[in-house]
Amino acid sequence: MINALAIDTEEWFHSELLGGQRPPIFQVCEATQQVLDLLDRQQVKASFFIVGEVAERYPDLVRKIIERGHEIGCHGFSHHPLWKLDEDLFREEMKRFHKVMKDILARDRIKGFRAPCFSIDHRTTWALKVLVDFGYRYDASVFPVKLNPHYGVRGAPLRPYRISLKDVRKEDPASPLIEFPTVPLRLWKLKIPLAGGFYLRLFPVSFLEWGLRRINRDQPFLLYFHPWEGFSETPRLNLPRINRFISYYGIGTALKKLEYLLSYFNFSRVDHVLGLI
Repeated sequence: MINALAIDTEEWFHSELLGGQRPPIFQVCEATQQVLDLLDRQQVKASFFIVGEVAERYPDLVRKIIERGHEIGCHGFSHHPLWKLDEDLFREEMKRFHKVMKDILARDRIKGFRAPCFSIDHRTTWALKVLVDFGYRYDASVFPVKLNPHYGVRGAPLRPYRISLKDVRKEDPASPLIEFPTVPLRLWKLKIPLAGGFYLRLFPVSFLEWGLRRINRDQPFLLYFHPWEGFSETPRLNLPRINRFISYYGIGTALKKLEYLLSYFNFSRVDHVLGLI
């Protein structure tokens, strides 16, 4: 079973939990270099979903990712969740992203999109048509568990599917867009997210291995990781207690957990797992 690995390449301050605070400390290159070196050691290729303003500031980082055989995907231009935009603003962001990519790579054929904060849901179905208009072939934004008031789609499929452009919970065989949701662990009536982000930092690695192995019994999963989550120098801001816990808990062990999972499971780029070569 080959699973998909997504690296959401953003600055530490792009997190919505920071309430818009953007201190002028830029660390994405150093944090991402750690991940690139780890992937080289493990001989794993991944999909790097990069924020447009990060690519604009650090074009050599984009080139380095491509040179090492990884896929470049879009993680928005400003990292604003789609519920903070509308269709016109999203189109403008996508135009800016693709101009930046064309300037860096002399081409802008990007296949995959991951919305910041899993923000493709019933409120933002208009974004799917925009993705199709820009030539995208897959999306990896749907979080099919509703545990958070800000994101989550109850009733969405729990495996890759051709997503309806009118209802993210429905499959449409004629849709030009494939959705790769963040697959949860199913235990009886429970759906437990564990494949990345805060959930990877929260759970012990033994539980992560056990749960992901259960998912792999009959389907692949998508594991996602933010470079700042494994970077020891990520700044700690004075945040409300719950935001601080979610933002910073487990940063010291996250990269080691990722390394263990890379050695235990098989991973590749999202486009390769979906057969979009």
